[in-house]
Amino acid sequence: MSDLVLTDVSRWYGNVVAVNDVNMHIGPGITGLLGPNGAGKSTLLSMMAGLLPPSSGTVTIDGQPTRGNIAIYQRIGLVPVQESLYDFLTGTQFVRLNADLQRVAEPDKATRFAIDLVEMSDAADRKISTYSKGMKQRIKVASALVHNPEVLLLDEPFNGMDPIQRRHMMGLLTQFAEQGRTIVFSSHILEEVEQVARQVEVVVAGRHAASGDFAAIRRLMTDRPNQYLVRSSDDRKLATLLLADPSVRGARMRGGTALEVEADDFGAFAVLVPKVARAGGIRIFELTPTDESLESVFSYLVNS
Repeated sequence: MSDLVLTDVSRWYGNVVAVNDVNMHIGPGITGLLGPNGAGKSTLLSMMAGLLPPSSGTVTIDGQPTRGNIAIYQRIGLVPVQESLYDFLTGTQFVRLNADLQRVAEPDKATRFAIDLVEMSDAADRKISTYSKGMKQRIKVASALVHNPEVLLLDEPFNGMDPIQRRHMMGLLTQFAEQGRTIVFSSHILEEVEQVARQVEVVVAGRHAASGDFAAIRRLMTDRPNQYLVRSSDDRKLATLLLADPSVRGARMRGGTALEVEADDFGAFAVLVPKVARAGGIRIFELTPTDESLESVFSYLVNS
């Protein structure tokens, strides 16, 4: 098991700051790296992999710097976002190339195993130039896995994959996490990140905006109201009773069948609703937070 630590990491290109004073501690399991285009995700992954030196700060795996450290490189698998590959090679040749570069003991066996993992055996002897976008993604993943790395870094790994391929890749990542590997991946497919990674690191404009469980992050955002959908036996009466409490910012009817409520304090609201309902003789049929999805949290953080 490996710990990936970024300490006061910045990276700039001339006068352009790509990453600014980022601190992260990423342990075994799956971590989703989120941020809008241009936020610095790819730059961060490149520094984690040791391909790009920080302008300031340090990136280490188990206390060892990643940059220029051959022993560390052998523990890392990187799937870059770039689609440019050695198109004149076959899939097998491409994966075998990385096996040779990593000095894998049984390169042929490792190559076949990695290609089987990503379900590319049927196309392994075709040239990469004939591959679809999704196939290129999978062969890149095979190449990153061929030396059995402890740390796996993937930049937009689901790009171009169809739903079946995505589910398979999600299953692979989950399997690797259960083995104790450290996995970091960026993705714009937020609902899939929510399914695979409860731990998220959010980067906005090169800065580290948030870290942790996405629902916990949302609950800590006390400057914005929590939003709920409530269905009850008497929505109008419930709205009146709830609005009498100072923690409730607003309540409105939703299509005559439910109530939308905004409240400041998650814990206080969870206690308030049953208390008010019981006092008013109202039955609660549903109480659902509507803004704890990863997409909602990400939107809040980006637009803050």
